[in-house]
Amino acid sequence: MGDYTVAEGYANQIDYCRSNDATITARIVAAVAGLLDDPEAGPFISRIREWQGSVLGDGLPLRSAGALHSLHLSGEAPELAPIYAGEPVDDLAIVADVLRRHGDSLLPWLDGPPQTNEAGRSSNFIAAMLWLAGRGLPPKFECLEIGSSAGINLMIDRYSYDLGGVKVGPEHPVMSFAPEWRGPLPPNRKIAIASLRGCDVAPIDLTDPDQALRLKAYIWPEHAIRFARLEAAIAAAKEEAPDLLHQNAADFVEQQLALPQGQGTTRVLMHSIVMQYVPEDQRQRITRAMEEHGARATSDRALAWVSLEGNRDLLNHGLSVRCWPGGEEWTLLAAAHAHGAWIEWFGA
Repeated sequence: MGDYTVAEGYANQIDYCRSNDATITARIVAAVAGLLDDPEAGPFISRIREWQGSVLGDGLPLRSAGALHSLHLSGEAPELAPIYAGEPVDDLAIVADVLRRHGDSLLPWLDGPPQTNEAGRSSNFIAAMLWLAGRGLPPKFECLEIGSSAGINLMIDRYSYDLGGVKVGPEHPVMSFAPEWRGPLPPNRKIAIASLRGCDVAPIDLTDPDQALRLKAYIWPEHAIRFARLEAAIAAAKEEAPDLLHQNAADFVEQQLALPQGQGTTRVLMHSIVMQYVPEDQRQRITRAMEEHGARATSDRALAWVSLEGNRDLLNHGLSVRCWPGGEEWTLLAAAHAHGAWIEWFGA
């Protein structure tokens, strides 16, 4: 994610939030950034200031934003309420006071990456599957997801989609998505989900209220619809839990690709806003495994790789695909909003 200093990383995150309609989160991140030069700001800021890892790769600004949002959601810091209500107040003074009093208890939020499990991103996965079917690959998909978090996108077969008028999904869905569609339409194909399985190094149980609260803390508060989506996902998980394994990404990909694949299917590896958290050695193993199995793919047992990852220069996300047989290079299909509000389809 580039060699950003802590200050530069926070500045980029502020721009990124503003570009994705998250002005309140931008205010919180800016307030934390404004304390970086304050030697009296307390242990929370001290640890951020002395960060040795990749500021954006580790999601450091979002870790700090999630920590403060958790205080607001729990009611432990009522003085934060005006900021989260979008009122014009002295953000820096309020956040500085809160962190001086709560900094020690917030330190664990800096120990692990953000959990930004967003159902709205699944529209991109479905659009990519339509494109793959349009290229002639089998339209029945065995889906593998890495970095699944709570497994919300492992339930995409229970959601419905309206992608510029192209409709996919069950008649009575758990959730429905109709992102603002820009550009040409995706291929209008009948597709089916044969299976869904995912992994995470720190999987979240949606049915555990404490773990669900952690997910809520990472939701950008401006996007109220995302809280409703999370509640719908929790209800769906209580009915039937997603198939989610506690495993690192490389081990999962290697093991799942080694399993027999159904005839007349496309096995697809998919991920969204994950690769920045995957160690380089694991990324290399994933690429090697995909390319080795891709070399053996056939028209009746195809393989695809669908990636939705952030572009810190363009401040949005790119939806890219590789597929086998017949597709050795990445194809950029679309630019997308961070949480599914819009998709700009290139339709290569």
